[in-house]
Amino acid sequence: MTLEESIKRHEGLRLKPYRCTSQKTTIGYGRNIEDVGINKTEALFMLNTDIENCKQEAEMNFWFYENLNQGRKDVVVEMIFNLGLPRFLKFKKLIIALEDQEWDNAADEMLDSRWHVQVGQRAVTLSNKMRG
Repeated sequence: MTLEESIKRHEGLRLKPYRCTSQKTTIGYGRNIEDVGINKTEALFMLNTDIENCKQEAEMNFWFYENLNQGRKDVVVEMIFNLGLPRFLKFKKLIIALEDQEWDNAADEMLDSRWHVQVGQRAVTLSNKMRG
C-alpha cells in the first residue's frame, strides 16, 4: 500500500468541515484548516471550480443566459457566486429585466437592494458592467 493509500484509508474523506479528535476544523483527508489553512494554488483551484459551478447554475436556471454578452454573463455568475443561487433567485425584477434585455433596469435593480448596501462598490462596479 502506498503512503497516499494508507493516509486515505486511515483518515477517510470528508468533503465538508468537521472537528477531528483534537477538536480542530478539518476537511478532505484530514487537512487541519485551522492551523494549516490552504495555499494560493489550492485557493485558485477552488475559486475556478466554484466559478464553473456558478456558470452551470446560470445555464441551467436562466434560458436567457446564453444570449447575454460576456460582460453580463460575468455579472450574473459573480452575483450567483457572491449570493448563492437561492438568494440570487430573489432578485425577481432583475431577472425579468434580464429576460427583457432591459440592461439599465437590471442595473438599477442591482443598486436598489440590500445587497448593494452590503457589498458597496462591488455592486456599483457590476451594475455599470450590466449597463454595458
